[in-house]
Amino acid sequence: MRAALGIVSLLLVLAVVGMLGKKQLASLRSPAPAILPAAPASTPATVRAQSEQMQQQVRQALDEAMQQPRHIPEDAK
Repeated sequence: MRAALGIVSLLLVLAVVGMLGKKQLASLRSPAPAILPAAPASTPATVRAQSEQMQQQVRQALDEAMQQPRHIPEDAK
């Protein structure tokens, strides 16, 4: 009886740890900034121009992310 109770409790703990790990990993995967496809008329013709356009979009996305205020918990004040 004690062995069965021990196995059931270990499975319960494993399930809780698994759920917490899944939740933690899901919070790490933040959605990537949506990069809208450019209009066909403004599509760069060269690889260099495409690279520069992508770099500019990443810079803009980072700037927007940096402008958002950081959440500070109440107990840290």
